[in-house]
Amino acid sequence: MKDYKINRYLLGVLLLLLILPGYVYAQPAPAQKLITVIVSPDHDDWKYKVNEKVTFTVQVLKNENILKDVVVDYELGPESFPVESKTDVRLKNGKTTLVASMKEPGFLRCKVTAKVNGNKYVGMATAAVDQDKILPTTKEPADFDTFWSEALTKARQLPLNPTMTLVPEECTETKNVYQISFQNERKGSRIYGMLSVPKKKGKYPAVLRLPGAGIRSYSAMDFGEEVISLAIGIHGIPVRLPQEVYANLYSGAMTTYYLMNRDNRDSYYFKRVYIGCVRAVDFIYSLPEFDGSTIGVTGGSQGGALSIVTTALDARVKFLAVYYPALCDYAGYLHGRAGGWPHFFKKVKPTKEESETLAYFDVVNFARRIKVPGWYSWGCNDETCPPTSMFSAYNVIPGKKELHLYQETAHWTYPEQQTESKAWLQKQCGK
Repeated sequence: MKDYKINRYLLGVLLLLLILPGYVYAQPAPAQKLITVIVSPDHDDWKYKVNEKVTFTVQVLKNENILKDVVVDYELGPESFPVESKTDVRLKNGKTTLVASMKEPGFLRCKVTAKVNGNKYVGMATAAVDQDKILPTTKEPADFDTFWSEALTKARQLPLNPTMTLVPEECTETKNVYQISFQNERKGSRIYGMLSVPKKKGKYPAVLRLPGAGIRSYSAMDFGEEVISLAIGIHGIPVRLPQEVYANLYSGAMTTYYLMNRDNRDSYYFKRVYIGCVRAVDFIYSLPEFDGSTIGVTGGSQGGALSIVTTALDARVKFLAVYYPALCDYAGYLHGRAGGWPHFFKKVKPTKEESETLAYFDVVNFARRIKVPGWYSWGCNDETCPPTSMFSAYNVIPGKKELHLYQETAHWTYPEQQTESKAWLQKQCGK
């Protein structure tokens, strides 16, 4: 990330926070740093071919000028698997070049850490090497479709039993806002969310916003005055509790919820989550204000993964907008390349049961079933959701798709990306 660029985006970030409460996924840190480490590939688009040399130019700046006689560490190689690593390299002129290549499709990362007065400053660039040829390593279970079809059929035997409570302080002149809940996959298990519905009588399209990782409160979304929006949590607890409740849960019993029962496909934590997302579509279809046809999903990171999953499981979803999807190609680490968040197999070899179970939840196997238009966006420097893992899912999507690659971004977005995705969603809604 080139820190010297952040300042000019800060005003846009703040404006977006005011205009689109709850919609922003993640943003570059607003604080400027005294030292900036710039790593620049020699191709403007950061794209290369297998066996092609990639030249990274490294510069260390202070007060926008080259910092001479600076000491750096660096790593160079495929993301998560550097093949060259050196420490305490002195750059007499504050600048150097590093060269590498890859023998197979993937992403080649150059990560540099400058050490100045006891402080560390990091910069990186990640070159794409035949990105369109990256394919999944995770295998598809033979009964994948049957498993999910039966799970949804069983869940839908339970009535939604929805509740809607008006939240006056969040209502506007044009919209009513409710905290809602509905029954999920078993009796007593509920999904909670925030619903925004136009006050004007009529039939409207809808957008379902799916959440990133963690536990938090939620506010109503805004995709336009004539669009129904629903933002849900996935953990079965109300979404307007004091923040202390969520913090205590995430620091305590639910710190690693995504690991719970990962060796059993019938009780793994994300089974109820995936089903709950589909039941959110059921809930939207139950609304008298819904037009009965036009519905899309969106989200970033975990929410990006859930958007792909929900679209694959429910043919009623007509479009999706996705930021840096997580949960892609878990098995990558078993094949010497980066896998997706939460990096199950990065440090620990899985059991047979874990490998078999997680294949039913891997986003790449849902991506193969996406047939509707999709808008996708991420960056090459993402260490949370490595681009290799995301492209392994994107490349097998058969439906109409458009990728908006912001090479420099990591696990955050520019305001321009947010503006693009909202405009695209509104267009799909006919607005």
